[in-house]
Amino acid sequence: MRPSIRITLLGALVGALALLTACGHGQVEADPPRPALVVHPGALDLSGQAYAGDVRARQEAPLSFQIGGHLVRRLVDVGVRVKKGQVLAELDHGDVGLQVDAARAQLTTAQADLQLAQAERDRYRALAARQVVSRSQLDTTENTYKAAAARVQQANAQLDVARNQAAYASLRAPADGVIAQRQAEAGQVVAAGQAIFTLAADGDRDVQISIPEQRIATFKVGQPVQVELWTQQGRLIPGRIRELAPVADAQARTYAARIELPAGSAVELGQSARVYAVDAQSDGLSVPLAAVYAKDGAPALWVVSPDGTAADGAAIGKLRLQSVRLGPYGEERVPVLAGVKPGDWVLAAGVHLVHEGQRVNPVDRDNRPIALVAPASPMASASAER
Repeated sequence: MRPSIRITLLGALVGALALLTACGHGQVEADPPRPALVVHPGALDLSGQAYAGDVRARQEAPLSFQIGGHLVRRLVDVGVRVKKGQVLAELDHGDVGLQVDAARAQLTTAQADLQLAQAERDRYRALAARQVVSRSQLDTTENTYKAAAARVQQANAQLDVARNQAAYASLRAPADGVIAQRQAEAGQVVAAGQAIFTLAADGDRDVQISIPEQRIATFKVGQPVQVELWTQQGRLIPGRIRELAPVADAQARTYAARIELPAGSAVELGQSARVYAVDAQSDGLSVPLAAVYAKDGAPALWVVSPDGTAADGAAIGKLRLQSVRLGPYGEERVPVLAGVKPGDWVLAAGVHLVHEGQRVNPVDRDNRPIALVAPASPMASASAER
């Protein structure tokens, strides 16, 4: 090979090496902006995270008699508002009345025996003072008197119990509220503790829902949610999970949950409601699952900021990684609870092929260039999302 040709090849090789070295140190112009699919965070679709439920009283307990007997009168029905102490139902007082009479007779007998024992004791004390009777005989009369006094106390207690039993024959409301259920009718013979009514006490209200076992891991006590009544569709009431059953229902394989409503909420018992598992403090935004990126194990989104225009007038953007807080993942989208705003542009594809500060040409799903400005209206955001 001629020397001139060798010199030319050597010069080309040195130039190529210099170019590669300059590229490695950022001394040459960066690659031209690449097309990037971007979208606005869309409105959150709540339908896939709705759980049907109904309004319940915070305090709702079955009412029952403390004794068994024949139910002779039922004084209230379902839906009736009752006051604390109001009589709701009555048992036959015949048997308990006889028990009171028997206890009273036993008390009278015990009191008579006590009087006799006291007189005997006083007589023996006088005789013992004159040393006519022995000390052992006096001790016997003293013990007889003490036993008679104890029997009087016992009879008094039995009379009190019998009177209480007679009072238990009347079932009274323990608090103001509404009769939610009726479980017995007049004419039945009921046992002690058998539920007769269910009373929904006045006060705060809850919404009870059932959570499928495959979603239970996304719920916790204290988590904020939103409640929508069927009678007030479109109006969301903030709430929080107050109770979460630790064990699934054996039949339905679902977990019961109680949602606490704000005090003074205008709701009625039994109203149907839907509970949305969304943070009440969120802006109601969501992004496609393909837009989610993980940085050090935490979720993030690539946000595109304006960075000038190209020679042909197309907008140029620069990528910035933004940490976000996400809600429970859906089938296609995920709620964004914090980190981005409705007007932000978010990279929706190829999130693992870009880097911080990279310049891009933003395009929509039809590969049309778009301007990096906030939408003028929600319709514009929806159009950009499509």
